Amino acid sequence: MKDLLKNKKALLALLIALVLGGLIGWLIKPSNNQNIEKSDHQHIESSDDQTWTCSMHPQIRQSEPGSCPLCGMDLIPASSKRSTADANPLMHEMTPEAVAMANIHTSLVTGVSPEGELFLTGKVKADERQLASVTAKFPGRIEQLFVNFTGQVVRQGERLATIYSPELVTAQKELLEAASTKATYPELYEAAREKLRLWKLNEKQIDALESSGKVQDQFDVLADKGGIVTQRNIAVGDYVSTGSVLFDVVDLSRVWIMIDAYESDLPFVKMGDEVSFTAAGIPGQTFTAKVTYIDPVINANTRAASVRAEATNRSGELRPEMFINARIRTTLRKGQSSLAIPRTALLWSGKRSIVYVKVPDTEFPTYEMREITIGPRMGEMWLVEVGLEAGEEIVTNGVFAIDAAAQLSGNYSMLMRPETKTMDVPQAFRQQITSVADAYFKVKNALVEDNAQKTTSALNEVENAIAKVEMRNLKGKAHDHWMALKEQLTGAVQMMKEAKDLESLRQHFSMLSENILEVTESFGLEKDKVYKDFCPMAFDNKGAFWLSESEEILNPYFGEAMLSCGEVKETYLKGQKVFEEGGPAQQQSAGGHNH
Repeated sequence: MKDLLKNKKALLALLIALVLGGLIGWLIKPSNNQNIEKSDHQHIESSDDQTWTCSMHPQIRQSEPGSCPLCGMDLIPASSKRSTADANPLMHEMTPEAVAMANIHTSLVTGVSPEGELFLTGKVKADERQLASVTAKFPGRIEQLFVNFTGQVVRQGERLATIYSPELVTAQKELLEAASTKATYPELYEAAREKLRLWKLNEKQIDALESSGKVQDQFDVLADKGGIVTQRNIAVGDYVSTGSVLFDVVDLSRVWIMIDAYESDLPFVKMGDEVSFTAAGIPGQTFTAKVTYIDPVINANTRAASVRAEATNRSGELRPEMFINARIRTTLRKGQSSLAIPRTALLWSGKRSIVYVKVPDTEFPTYEMREITIGPRMGEMWLVEVGLEAGEEIVTNGVFAIDAAAQLSGNYSMLMRPETKTMDVPQAFRQQITSVADAYFKVKNALVEDNAQKTTSALNEVENAIAKVEMRNLKGKAHDHWMALKEQLTGAVQMMKEAKDLESLRQHFSMLSENILEVTESFGLEKDKVYKDFCPMAFDNKGAFWLSESEEILNPYFGEAMLSCGEVKETYLKGQKVFEEGGPAQQQSAGGHNH
């Protein structure tokens, strides 16, 4: 009995303990809501490293998903990889979706045929040399008209009108009287005939008058030139004086084709070029002409010059003031660039214009803003003088979309250009500093060969080239900058000449290279392409730059020991400007408050 009571007490204590334990566990257990909140909090924390962006507006960067504040589209995860465009304000990165929606197309930069065609417009004009005016040779009254309307065709010698002239009647009487006494007074007879000649009567008319012995009171006005009457200035009964214009006549058997050629077209047009043209009023027929004159003056309003070509018009189909479309075969001049880009690829802002070049080997489509120098236009293509190379891929459709997106994202754009480091200097000066660079390349190549003696010998050429640089045409900032660089170049050359071994030569070569690079970026070289190379291991991993004339890495700081150590950091093209470092925001801050 006692054992049973003990068991009951133990069981009761166990039940009480279980209930209390469950109660305590329920009290200290977190609720479902707390679990959810904790889970959500953990999710948000885990998403802090994720960046969300808009496919159409990649400049939008948010730390959580949502809608784009510009267009309302759902944001998408951005790449965690840092793009090249993040570090270069000249480059703009877009998502594939944005590229598709902006309808962006690209094409390769290629050369054009040395022969092409210009498509120009113009008008048919009457040949000014074929214009003639029929004037009154003597005063009188118009008695009769045989040409009653403009547009009437007349032949040379045809009667146009008759005139009654009292002065001419008097002159006839004088002739008849002189004719009766011509044997006695031949001088008077010749004077009377000459007077009628001055009234423009021909010998046949004078002989007829003399043989008839009668005075004519009316004389015919004859056409001096055949053609079409374009103006009638008289009517029957009008009194005209000597020299009055009676009719204007034009011969349209030859006409002028007056073509408007813009400044960019003129380099391709020369005297003697054949022009083929069509007229809107004569469908299906092509005419030809030859260029006989190019206006030396540009029209200030139209920015075009008149090009005149002459064409035969025996059938009379070509009428003055007809509109024509002309084609002129063109040929590139010797030495002229043959690279060309479509008109749609260009953001035109003068001779220095903008294109967008697709950057190769990037995770997302990336486009680099590039300033180029354009030449003349050939049809729908623009020749490129400086700034592009054959094989580069440029945007030919959607250029404005990229430029607008770049501007919104704070990158450089057509409206926000980078500051140019390269100064405008005379070409003769650039040629002289190019000679300095050529001598520098000999020093560099001697160090590549580990040849100290050859290096010292090449330094003399650098020194001579620097001494031959004339700076009389440099002004202002360019003059001062070259003076400072000249002093530093001369100092670096002198220290290299005083060096005792190859290692010391290379130490001072670094200073010479820095100054040559500054010369290249500040003034430009007359070389198609040079390269800025960098070796990160030079001088105990401090690194050093040098200028190279070839793309192949040939390290002057290590020579044969590590010949290929290094990389190309930048490529300088002939005529291409070098920009100051720093993005648009930094430049605006430096320049003060901008509106």
